[in-house]
Amino acid sequence: MANRQNHRKSGPSQRQLRVGELVRHALAEMLSRGEIHDDVLASHVVTVSEVRMTPDLRLATIYIMPLGGKDLAPVLEALGRNRKYIRGEVAHAVNLKFAPEIRFLPDETFDEARRIDEILRSPKVAQDLKKP
Repeated sequence: MANRQNHRKSGPSQRQLRVGELVRHALAEMLSRGEIHDDVLASHVVTVSEVRMTPDLRLATIYIMPLGGKDLAPVLEALGRNRKYIRGEVAHAVNLKFAPEIRFLPDETFDEARRIDEILRSPKVAQDLKKP
């Protein structure tokens, strides 16, 4: 029994992952269909890269990135302004007992990948790779 509890703490449960994916798909569809009536969101293509749910499914942290990474702050503000509407629509689409609170954060994985790529291409790393 102790192993099962330790395993659980190591990462999200299957339920969290499943609900997170359902929320991600629901929001992505709302954005692609233009269901959120906001000029900023209408003028941007927004990628919903990941949704992380808390264990009780009451908080959804949604990671987003506008196409090309442009105008991130205005897009985050627009999503924040429409949070209540999004929350209700997502809860309805996913059929949850409680509508989760929603928090929008920028997806920084692209920046991190670029940083790692720059490190790997640096002269110091290239020098180390050439050594026999």
